[in-house]
Amino acid sequence: MYAEERQHAIAGLVSQRGRVAVTAVAERFGVTTETVRRDLAVLERAGMLRRVHGGAVPTAALSVTEPGLAERRGSHPAQKLAIATLALSLVPEAGGSIVLDGGSSTAALAGLLPGDRDLLAVTNSVPIATRVAASPGIGLHVLGGRVRGVTQTAVGSTTEAALRELRVDVTFLGTNGLTPDHGFTTPDEAEAAVKRAMVRAGQRVVVLADSTKLGREHLVRFASAEDVDVLVTDAGADPETVTELENQGIEVLVA
Repeated sequence: MYAEERQHAIAGLVSQRGRVAVTAVAERFGVTTETVRRDLAVLERAGMLRRVHGGAVPTAALSVTEPGLAERRGSHPAQKLAIATLALSLVPEAGGSIVLDGGSSTAALAGLLPGDRDLLAVTNSVPIATRVAASPGIGLHVLGGRVRGVTQTAVGSTTEAALRELRVDVTFLGTNGLTPDHGFTTPDEAEAAVKRAMVRAGQRVVVLADSTKLGREHLVRFASAEDVDVLVTDAGADPETVTELENQGIEVLVA
């Protein structure tokens, strides 16, 4: 295979999978890792991908933009419902406590919580708080702070201070992106700071992310692999990425 043909094939893999590893590409095409790195450099200069540590991601995978709440709710609803249904098995039994952040997948989980279960739910999300408040058996603790219009979540020092005083059984988080190299990311620093505080508040940390989030990186990291116990995703997740995350100690559940 000529170099140009190989580079075209590599660009296709990156576009399809969201992320590729240098070692995996070298094995696939029967070339050295040095050759693959040169190919990736050529493709990056052509604007066809972005190189990251150990591999490459699509140019669109590195983002500082943040979709609004309505856009996130309407994106991949079937996958998010499947993820939330599987994550329901991780909700503690009666007498337990959870944190729910303002992600669209965590909102789907909130809608599935058994209304008669003796459970305390803590959230910084206005829509999730409204939904949980209608469940008579679930106690609700709403975190205060400055509410961001784009996500309808409370952020800032007041929110973070409240979380420092809490300890819950399970923290459920959404993420805008995740990669084995850079961890779990979001576009906004204030959101990231609250997510970090939620991670510290949970005895167990579960991230809900549909497969389109895998291989994407955003501006601010809020958790690394060692901070997360479980990732719940859907069947579209890239198998190589799943294996890398599992090798880092994360239990990956596929809906």
